[in-house]
Amino acid sequence: MLEVKNLVKTFGDYVAVDDLSFTIPEGKIMGLIGQNGAGKTTTFRLILDFLTADSGEVLWDGHRLTENDYNIIGYLPEERGLYPKITIQDQLLYFAALRGKSKKEIEPKIDELMEKFQVKGKKTDKVKSLSKGNQQKVQLIATLIHEPKLIILDEPFSGLDPVNAELLKDGIIELKDKGSCVIFSSHNMDNVEKICDHLIMLNNGRTVLDGKVHEIRQSFGRTKVFLESDLAADTVLAIEGVKEVQVREDQTLDITLADPKAGAEIFAKATQSGYIPMFNQQPPTLEEIFKMKAGAINE
Repeated sequence: MLEVKNLVKTFGDYVAVDDLSFTIPEGKIMGLIGQNGAGKTTTFRLILDFLTADSGEVLWDGHRLTENDYNIIGYLPEERGLYPKITIQDQLLYFAALRGKSKKEIEPKIDELMEKFQVKGKKTDKVKSLSKGNQQKVQLIATLIHEPKLIILDEPFSGLDPVNAELLKDGIIELKDKGSCVIFSSHNMDNVEKICDHLIMLNNGRTVLDGKVHEIRQSFGRTKVFLESDLAADTVLAIEGVKEVQVREDQTLDITLADPKAGAEIFAKATQSGYIPMFNQQPPTLEEIFKMKAGAINE
């Protein structure tokens, strides 16, 4: 279990991380979101002891991280770092050796992991011969090949197409199922929403959202309605409590409510003539909440 308690980090007058606390139990995934400069990467570097906190502490299974504990950590930095003139196999063996693993332990896993993440190339290929996306997958394998118990991924989905992003999500969930603690940052709210057990949003180093994704969404109320009916957009907009109506290309309505209670009147009017193909009232998406929180703080 990873515990972060009241972390503070300043650079001169600038507060990069401001009294940050959270806990990640075994077998759980936490998403860390926020705008560029919000404090996400600084938080990761504090956990890894790359930076020294002004105050607060980081605990792993109840004790401060020691030199021995770093062998059970997997870290994927936002700035990728591979040796372009070295083969995939030699590179993976080298990084695993830094984590105390032998060639005998690691070599059989290389083919398996390259196949799992669909790396286009042979293990004897030099990294520079791979595409950018395949280089990223090799670096991810280097992060995971020693089967870490704590995994820190800084923007792991950056630059991945939807197919490879799905492979990565499956890999993260598999590690969770094996009992690893996972923390990752991402600007893709869809990925965060699908795989996170817990979410923290930072803005200027401060925590502005903290909780389970569905609980955070529900706390904003069911202010979104998706409607497919014969009801005209102008008619919906005239209903008290309706804030905005957008007509989509397929002529369905994307409705934003100032008051969730307006949903009942929309439904009543839309169904006056009977069956309608779609009425769906739900909380705002995580991406919409992200924009609301970031915008409110920057105003």
